[in-house]
This record gives sequence, structure tokens and C-alpha cells, in this order.
Amino acid sequence: MDLLELRREFPALARQTYLNHAGVAPTSTRVARAVAEWIDDLVQYGVKNEHRWEARADEVRGLCARLIGAGADEIAFVRNTSHGLGLIAEGLSWSPGDEVAVCTQLEYPSNVYPWLHLADRGVAVRAIEPRNGGVTPAAVEAAITPRTRLLAVSSVQYATGHRTDLDALGALCEAHGILFCVDGIQSVGAAEIDVRRSKIHFLSADSHKWMLGMPGIGFLYVDRAKIDRVRPVLVGWHSTTDAWNFDRAHFELRRDVVKLEEGSPAYFGIWGLGAAVELLLEASVPRIAARIGELVTLADRRLREVGCDTWPRAADRAGIVTFVPPGDVKAVHERLIARDVSVSLRRGRIRVSPHFYTLDEEIERLVEVVTSC
Repeated sequence: MDLLELRREFPALARQTYLNHAGVAPTSTRVARAVAEWIDDLVQYGVKNEHRWEARADEVRGLCARLIGAGADEIAFVRNTSHGLGLIAEGLSWSPGDEVAVCTQLEYPSNVYPWLHLADRGVAVRAIEPRNGGVTPAAVEAAITPRTRLLAVSSVQYATGHRTDLDALGALCEAHGILFCVDGIQSVGAAEIDVRRSKIHFLSADSHKWMLGMPGIGFLYVDRAKIDRVRPVLVGWHSTTDAWNFDRAHFELRRDVVKLEEGSPAYFGIWGLGAAVELLLEASVPRIAARIGELVTLADRRLREVGCDTWPRAADRAGIVTFVPPGDVKAVHERLIARDVSVSLRRGRIRVSPHFYTLDEEIERLVEVVTSC
């Protein structure tokens, strides 16, 4: 499959130079068709095909698992990344004096607030000092103590674009007996992730960024060896072993991660998520990652050539490059948006995040608008 052939499935790309996949991505016509298919089924047949809905949901679990090297039985559907991280934070058993190591200066709030919310249970947040715009193994090693129970980190920092060395941190956590929790939203779909290789215990991501899906649906991975340690925050009929028998009260929780799904699934979102992940697997995540790498390298070089300060350095990059132009950064950002170049302004820097279907000419378009300010 030619990656650019898939570009035709994204009508928004004909209207904008879209370099904002670290924010909210456009979705594809196949995702729209999948959502419409489920809605039409409900409209035409009501609940008649519910068995098919459940079967498709199980298929989509398997598709999501393939993205990160997990098993389908380790995937639960969540509303968003925050939802998944919150299920872990609130579901683990904590003791007064326990610590969570997290870089409060850099992380997106969704990967800070759930841990701060544990203060009334006696859990302290142990702040990791950022280094080179990211969370490095050395910084984590310096922050953890014998009371540290869990390390929470993003796979890629949303504002700086710094790529986290998950393999190194996973090995460090294993050596210290620490749980490893990853906010994966800035890399799932755009970079290769292997939860086994990286020794990740928990990973949450939703689909409206690099997965090219839609808001309101995502997945949570829980290592099957750790699922017994996660107590469901909410329970309902769907959490139990005899879920479809409504004529008796038989409260026995499932032993897999689906126990965290308390009620009726958001089938329309699952349909859309499945279509989005199928597109990514069709394109091949290694090929996607390679193409994105070419694009951010090009953007970095061209922006530096016109006098911009760019970040992060090549060794730490994933799918994001940020820059400060020679002129007023807010004015340049406003001009880009006015000229239909979709980017974000984060912490005083303009963030550029292309995807596999981005054209080299669109990077040149970005540079053209920057230099016209």
C-alpha cells in the first residue's frame, strides 16, 4: 500500500495544511463509515444484532493489542486517556507514605492530577526533575526512593516532543520493584511500542490524536500479571463473569481487564476505533514511524535554515518538533492558523506534528508562512 493512497481518505487535508496530530487529528472517511454502519444497524434493527456488536468489540480489542504488542485480554475500552489513568490511580491499593514518581513540570495534566488526587490517601507525588525537555533514566533514578511504588510518564512529552526511553525506564522499574504506568497518547499509532519489551504494566491512550480516530474512545492496557492488583472504581453488570444473565444477582468479577468496563460499551466509538486501527495496521506502524521521522527531520532543518530555534534534538525526537521563530511567536502562530496551517502553541513554542500522509510540500508551506511574518 502506497501511504499517500491513504491520504485520499482524509478530506480535511484538502482544506488545511494539517500539522497538528499531537492535538486533534482529522479522521478518515472509513472511520465515519464505520460509525454510520453501527448507527444504521441500530436504526434499522434495534438490538437484534447485539451479538455482532459484542463480537466486533472483541475483534477491536485484538486490533488495539496488536498496536502495542499486548494480548486482547489485556485491553479495556475507556473514554479517554485520563479515564484510563484514573482507573489505575484509584484502583491500586495504596498505603500512607507511598510515592508516585512523576515529572510535574512537564507532564500533561492528565498524567499529574490523578496522582495528586491520592494525597488524601497518604500518597505523595515525588517530582522528577526534567532533563533536556524530557524524563530521562538518570532523572528517574535520582528521584525514586524506597517508598516509590509507581512511575508515571508519557511516552512522548506533549509540549517539548521529547521521546521517552521506555525500554530503559522499564528495566529501571523492574530492578527497583516499581510499577510502570505510561500515558501513550503521543505515540500509539505513530511509533512502535512493545509493552512486553519495555516491561510496561499500564498504558492508556485514546484515539483522537496519532491513531486518527475520534474523541471519546480509547483503550487501557493492563499487564495480565497485574490485573488482580487493580480494583474496579465502578462496577456493573458488564464487570462480572455471568454478565448476560440478568435474572440473578451473581456478583463475581471477571478476572481479566474487562472487569473495569462497568456497563454497556460505547459501540459507535468502538466501531470508529476499530476502523482507525485497521487503517494504521494496513499502513504498517514501522512504515508510519519512518515517514514521520523523515518529515520532522525535514521540518527541523528547514525551520533552522530560516532562523528558528528548534527542539528537541534529533536523538530525542519522535513525531513532534517545536520552534520559536525570529519574530513574535504568538503573532506567527496566529498567522499560521489564519492561513490554514494547523499547528499548536505550547509553552511558548509552536508545535509541529505531521503524520504519514503529510507531503514535503506542506512542510515548505509551513516555512513559507513563517518567513512571511
